[in-house]
Amino acid sequence: MLTVDIITLFPEIIEFVISRSVTGRAIKKKFLDIEYHQLREFTDDRHKRVDGKPYGGGKGMLLKAEPIFKCFEFICNCRKIIPKLIYMSPKGKVLTQQKAKELTNNSNICILCGHYEGIDERIITSIVNEQISIGEYVLTGGEIPALVLLDTMFRLVPGVLSDNECFEDESFYNGKTLEYPQYTRPYNWRENKVPDVLLSGNHKEIKNWKTKNSDYDSE
Repeated sequence: MLTVDIITLFPEIIEFVISRSVTGRAIKKKFLDIEYHQLREFTDDRHKRVDGKPYGGGKGMLLKAEPIFKCFEFICNCRKIIPKLIYMSPKGKVLTQQKAKELTNNSNICILCGHYEGIDERIITSIVNEQISIGEYVLTGGEIPALVLLDTMFRLVPGVLSDNECFEDESFYNGKTLEYPQYTRPYNWRENKVPDVLLSGNHKEIKNWKTKNSDYDSE
């Protein structure tokens, strides 16, 4: 089982998506254990503020160090283990399929979703194990990047998909290969027919066709 804790200002956003479809069924079947932690519950501020102005000036607000630290400390105490803490950040290494596979080797992961202009650097230098980005662009918060990471990882957890071939045969799983063209009924759609080899029943020829028609990253 993969255990994931998520630190966020908007747990309802992530929970709404994760609790549905394939991942929702996987949670019910105990292949995944996910807990959502509202960061505002770990501040002593009576107005539940968790942000502050950055020293040295600048636009926007930063998430304070103490609420994040207290939330992570709470998670560690509950899990009886120190999970790998990942901060979703545009400064991190770009997420790849290989990275997702590596992360699923961890039994306990915690994902920190930033917001505003980011988080206090002292959290990054003291408890964050890794920063991950989903691309070179700026988003309002870390919730959408976290969902991308979670969806990529969860598909690789044994039992989440009905058959390992569902992900082993997909784009990027075995390198920089993109999927071959795929077709479904009807055979003849608007004078555009399915390649005959796919109807031949010859598994060797079909496999060769799929390999030949897979796209490869040119890098």
